Amino acid sequence: MAGILIVDDDAAIGDMLEELLTREGYAVSRAYSGTEALLVLESVRPDLILLDLMLPGLNGEALLPKIQGTPVIVVSAKTDMDNKVALLLGGAADYVTKPFDTKELLARIAVQLRRKNVAPAGPVLTFRKITLHTDTHAAAVGEKPVRLTRTEYAILKMLMQNPRQVVTRSQLLDRISLDTPDGTEGSLKMHVSNLRKKLRADGGEDYIEAVWGIGFRLRDEEKN
Repeated sequence: MAGILIVDDDAAIGDMLEELLTREGYAVSRAYSGTEALLVLESVRPDLILLDLMLPGLNGEALLPKIQGTPVIVVSAKTDMDNKVALLLGGAADYVTKPFDTKELLARIAVQLRRKNVAPAGPVLTFRKITLHTDTHAAAVGEKPVRLTRTEYAILKMLMQNPRQVVTRSQLLDRISLDTPDGTEGSLKMHVSNLRKKLRADGGEDYIEAVWGIGFRLRDEEKN
């Protein structure tokens, strides 16, 4: 049974999360401030932490660097993109904005727990005929090189790191913003469309499909 630590001073939100996660089979522990969270972590080793930012005393931004070896999903009402990017660069595994959809939160939790139990990917990612070198950013379909923009590379990397699951639009936007300044809600669909065309032109197959209302994923095999 995976354990999750909820760090949130809002009792109502904490109670709702605890009930939700307990119902899903997780072992839940609670802390209501950053200082209390550090005390809890001395005796409890959760598999994942849900962290609010606006905490009394030691706030979430100050607490995050003190957490080592445990994935942290920030759950906050702060919506500023610069703040999100800073936290992701500072060690957060994901960022969920309040108010949130509980199904999406559960999906993001499942993704992080799955990643925690998988060995880190090497410098080369592969999917069907696609290879992506994360050190040089070189991509190819079969033996044919594919020239990608920074944004297209960031999108393909994210999809290839999660080859058998749907990556939501918000996840893509949050993550690719770390690699490129051109990852915006308005441009995302265009970038994905251009990436699909490049991969299809070199390989003659369609590797990416849209999941309506959610995001994108890689195709396991060519669909006619």
